[in-house]
Amino acid sequence: MSAVLIVAEHDGQTLHTGVARVASCGLAIGADRLDVAVLGRDCGDVAQQAAQIEGVSRVLCLDRGENANPLAAVQAPQIAALAGIGYSHVLGPSTTFGKDLMPRVAALLGVPQVSDIMSVEGERRFKRPIYAGNAVLTVEAPAEHIVVGTARLASWPAAAEGGEAAIEEAQTDAELPDHTSWLELKSAESERPDLQSASVVVSGGRALGSSENFSLLYDLADRLGAAVGASRAAVDAGYVSNDMQVGQTGKIIAPDLYFAIGISGAIQHLTGIKDAGVIVAINKDPEAPIFEIADIGLVGDLFAIVPEIQAAVEGS
Repeated sequence: MSAVLIVAEHDGQTLHTGVARVASCGLAIGADRLDVAVLGRDCGDVAQQAAQIEGVSRVLCLDRGENANPLAAVQAPQIAALAGIGYSHVLGPSTTFGKDLMPRVAALLGVPQVSDIMSVEGERRFKRPIYAGNAVLTVEAPAEHIVVGTARLASWPAAAEGGEAAIEEAQTDAELPDHTSWLELKSAESERPDLQSASVVVSGGRALGSSENFSLLYDLADRLGAAVGASRAAVDAGYVSNDMQVGQTGKIIAPDLYFAIGISGAIQHLTGIKDAGVIVAINKDPEAPIFEIADIGLVGDLFAIVPEIQAAVEGS
């Protein structure tokens, strides 16, 4: 008998879209019970959203002042305590949140972590990418230990809505550390879709030449209702902030439509977009590696082609 506990990522008001993708991973394990833990303060709305995910059995709400902000050092002992009451698996998203929290949970439980789960081969057998996605490793967790893992969001579809899971208040007797305290959150604000959950993404590379020229991509993205990303080369050149970076050392994404504009296609970038539905590449170099994986390739000057695409979108 297996029971899966999913740790919910949220901002205090809205459940992260990745939770539904982690739920798909949990369902693939074939769990007899799939519960979601929501840690926060006055987090009833978030719990209601989690309860609507198809396949979720219960939502456990740990509502206390210490959970008002997502501190991994504070949340990890509580998750580890919950895991010890009958769960065989504890899963989180492979996001910044999950990468900070889940290794702490694994350490407290004294077990190894299975990172970036991309497919489930058995109750304790998984596949995960290694070497920048150039190889896929099959791993099997020991039968006598709780499995702690993170799900690679780009590899899993979001579980459907329509669930009616019960919401329960939960408490633990975990001792919370006081060596870490919350100061503030600094984040970029944008009216565009979130890069990791957007269905359409427009990304630019070093060929844009400057931060000012990225306005060309912003205009196109706004017309398409898309998010905007960038290659590491563009980030390193200072054209955009690093929260826009797509690739092995940035964000791993799987949009339905991906525009790679002025991006040559280094392997680190390709790792971040390999699960995209349709890839459109625009580059003046016909030998650019990006064309090897592109579904549609346009060879030419991006400064001429992108305005033409904008005009076509406006006229449609």
